[in-house]
Amino acid sequence: MTKAIRINKTGGPEVMEYLDVELAAPGPGEALIHQMACGLNYIDVYFRTGLYPQTLPAGLGMEGAGVVAAVGEGVTHVKPGDRVAYAGGPPGAYAESRVLPAKVLVKLPASIDFETGAAMMLQGLTAQYLLRRTFRLQGGETILFHAAAGGVGLIACQWARALGVTMIGTVGSDEKAALAKAHGCTHTINYNTENFVERVKEITNGAGVPVVYDSIGKDTFIGSLDCLSPMGMLVSYGNASGPVPPFSLTELASRGSLFVTRPSIFTYTAKRDDLEQMSAELFGMIESGKIKLSINQRYALKDVAQAHIDLESRKTTGSTILIP
Repeated sequence: MTKAIRINKTGGPEVMEYLDVELAAPGPGEALIHQMACGLNYIDVYFRTGLYPQTLPAGLGMEGAGVVAAVGEGVTHVKPGDRVAYAGGPPGAYAESRVLPAKVLVKLPASIDFETGAAMMLQGLTAQYLLRRTFRLQGGETILFHAAAGGVGLIACQWARALGVTMIGTVGSDEKAALAKAHGCTHTINYNTENFVERVKEITNGAGVPVVYDSIGKDTFIGSLDCLSPMGMLVSYGNASGPVPPFSLTELASRGSLFVTRPSIFTYTAKRDDLEQMSAELFGMIESGKIKLSINQRYALKDVAQAHIDLESRKTTGSTILIP
């Protein structure tokens, strides 16, 4: 038996239950891990509310770090005793221990502690594919990144600085603006007191930016399009304010032959070689000190409802972890 969070219906934070759950032995291609920490991400809210549907009852949580306890038939890239971290796979990271597909596990370098491992995988790999694959930054660009003081945002601030990229970041308060700037964001815009489209045009002398990274969704989508230079790309990778409503493709043509993409970490890490390469680049950035994880909130696993309340009310900054 292990303690884990389960939901029997979708809804608010109150639908999450802290229960004793029976664990089966790992089957072919699976591994059993004892978790030292697990990550909290906005995608967990989407699964909890039903925006991202799954069969119920179900677990929640997409990333964690711990020690391999047992492996099933055919698993060769990890073994019992290995320190590992993961992002993706079926939800269920909110647990003391869990069985999951071993293909999502990567070995955690000895230089990186479990809390950092749990906090960095989903957000760090997201930043990696956004900046290095979806729209590959070369250095010298000026970009717009929404929610710059969030978990992905603070990693992106540092990564952009390391690449020589000028980052314009939107935030929700002056305190978050200071945090983003301390992590390498060049310009900040408080979207509660400023018009971010007008400020982007001002900062870029009317040229706009070649790429906008938008995890907010409904509230910022059209404004994000208006910030792009001709043939620019809007990378819509989240829906914190709600899903983007349907729109006409002529909106892209009239603004200068724009591109829109809706990437997912699951696609970018589906191939083992890609997962290994992405993780190695992320680990290298962490080990070099170019990126430092800001774990600004820690909650006991049993207090996950409060963690979700704080996340949805935008009280959190940087990364948040749950301690089983």
